[in-house]
Amino acid sequence: MKKTLTLETDYMTLGQFLKEINVISSGGQAKWYLAETSVFVDGELENRRGRKLYPGMMIEIPDEGTFFMEKKETGTSDEAE
Repeated sequence: MKKTLTLETDYMTLGQFLKEINVISSGGQAKWYLAETSVFVDGELENRRGRKLYPGMMIEIPDEGTFFMEKKETGTSDEAE
């Protein structure tokens, strides 16, 4: 199943991503999860929980799905000059 995850910030770490998609319940479980489960970032096996994920990246987790990172669209700015 292909899903899209919208980033509220410039990037998200792989540990935060795993928590966001509810495959782990706390950030402390990320290291264990990545040691036990194959996670691919842009087609390459990844085991670093601190790996930064940016818009345009694809994350694949067998039995969980394929996820595409995208940046949250921002409206026009009303900044004073």
